[in-house]
Amino acid sequence: MSWLQLSITTSREHFEMVEDALLTAGALSITMEDNADQPILEPALGETPLWNETRITGLFAADVDTDQTIVIAAAAYGKPLPDYRWEILEEKDWVREWMADFKPMQFGKRLWICPSWETPPDATAANLMLDPGLAFGTGTHPTTALCLEWLDGCDLNNKVVVDYGCGSGILGIAALLLGAKTVIAIDNDPQALIATIENAKRNQIDLNRISTFLPNNAPQNIEAHIVVANILAGPLAELAPILSGLCLPNGHIALSGILSKQSSTLSDCYKQWFKMNPAAISQDWVRLTGCKHS
Repeated sequence: MSWLQLSITTSREHFEMVEDALLTAGALSITMEDNADQPILEPALGETPLWNETRITGLFAADVDTDQTIVIAAAAYGKPLPDYRWEILEEKDWVREWMADFKPMQFGKRLWICPSWETPPDATAANLMLDPGLAFGTGTHPTTALCLEWLDGCDLNNKVVVDYGCGSGILGIAALLLGAKTVIAIDNDPQALIATIENAKRNQIDLNRISTFLPNNAPQNIEAHIVVANILAGPLAELAPILSGLCLPNGHIALSGILSKQSSTLSDCYKQWFKMNPAAISQDWVRLTGCKHS
């Protein structure tokens, strides 16, 4: 099945008018894209940011009357539509498209992340079979890769690990496969907790070794040797007292989801609890690590 999409380039000020016009004309969905190479990296809580020049696209059934749709949309907009064009959007099996791009990846010396539908390239390695589903975290993003490489280099034998912002569970499960005793996985998205448990089962992890919690339901007496949090700089700064409180004296922390320009400020934030190491950088993303003061 094919679809038609009507794309319009507009300004921040006129975005809502264009959106309403497309919906009035019968658009089934609306998407937005930056049309001026203006990145928005970390919006504030509750904020829905827009670019100065935004490309807004409405999705329509393939048999829609395009001329009549333009007439209706223009009437709702109150004047001729600006800079618009129709395009054919072919139906794809998006799951299969994504699966085709997700290949086994090695992190450090011992760890491989492998899609659950493929055979691991090294049967003797610590192979994490992953099906992320709806939750973030496959290892393809630099922030996740930085954390996986760090975990591969840690002595995790018999250690307690906290994976804060666990997403798909990739970091916590990797820690277990690399020798950790137990993992406490925390996330504010219930879907992430479900994905974490499902991925643990997929990797034949004893579920007594991994527990999942929403932040408000997490135990109050956690004492972890390792705390890993791959979130964003803003939440990491806000969570600094909580994350530091989860870590034992002489324990270690790894923080990611941080841009290079945010690194110094965040490192300074954590220095009251940890001796911070120089940042590791990949594609302008940063991993910060530190050892908690004894």
